[in-house]
Amino acid sequence: MERIRVTCLRLVRDERGVTAIEYALVASIVSIVIVTSVTLIGTKVNSFLVSAANAFVTP
Repeated sequence: MERIRVTCLRLVRDERGVTAIEYALVASIVSIVIVTSVTLIGTKVNSFLVSAANAFVTP
């Protein structure tokens, strides 16, 4: 029983993986921001290009 308690305490105090988790969280947030930005910009660019194409089609 003591061995299990000592092992659990050691796992709770271990901070080696904390930095990797922080980097993973930052990377995921940056990825979400990039995907959202590209999606919004792509929609606006598409609308602009469609408007420009329609301007050339009309006589």
